[in-house]
Amino acid sequence: MWEFISERGDIIAYNALQHANLVLQAVVVATVVAVGIAVVVDRFQFLDPIANTVSAIGLTIPSFALVGLLLPLTMIGALTAFICVAFYATLPILRNAVVGFAQVDKTLIESARGLGMSETGVLLRVRLPLAWPVIHAGVRTSVQMSMGIAAIAAYVLGPGLGGYIFTGLSQAGGVNAVNYAVVGTVGIVLVALVADLLMLLLGRVTISKGIRA
Repeated sequence: MWEFISERGDIIAYNALQHANLVLQAVVVATVVAVGIAVVVDRFQFLDPIANTVSAIGLTIPSFALVGLLLPLTMIGALTAFICVAFYATLPILRNAVVGFAQVDKTLIESARGLGMSETGVLLRVRLPLAWPVIHAGVRTSVQMSMGIAAIAAYVLGPGLGGYIFTGLSQAGGVNAVNYAVVGTVGIVLVALVADLLMLLLGRVTISKGIRA
C-alpha cells in the first residue's frame, strides 16, 4: 500500500485538491441559492411546506439517477458533476435556513425597522446574523454529505478522488484493485475531516459569542 501511494503521491494530492475544490464551489453556490430561497419562503409562509417537501423528495433521489437525468442536458464532464453535487448540497442548507430565519425574534425585526433600516439592512444586519448559527450547521452537514456524493464525479469524468474507487471496482481481483479503492475511500474521508475542521473554524470566526451555542 505504501509503495502504491508513494509512487502516485503527487497525483493523489492533486486529485484530493480537485475533490475539495469541487465540493467547495458547489457548497458556496448551494449556500447562496438556499439562503435566497429561504428568504423568499420566510416572506411567503405558504411556501414553507413546499420547500420542506422538495427538500425531502430531493434527498431521496439516487445520485446516479440524477446524473442520468443530467447527462442529456450537460453531457459528460465536470459540469454534470458540479450540478449534481450542488443540487444535493442545497437541500440541507435550505432546510436549516428556513428554520433559522423562522426562529429570529420578530420583535427584533420590528425594532430594526422602527430604527429606519431598509429591508436589505434588516436582512443583512439582523436576520442573517441571528439565523447564521443554524444555517452554518446546515452548511457543515452539506459539506460532509457532498464529499461522498462528489465521488460519483468520476462516473462522468469529473475531478476528484472518486476515480480511484471506480478503478478499484473495475479491476476487482487485480493486483492494485484494493489499493485503488482504499486510497479513494480513505482519501475522501481525510479531505472530509479537514473540511469539517475548517468549517468549525469558520463558525468560530463568523458566529458572535453572544449567540454561539
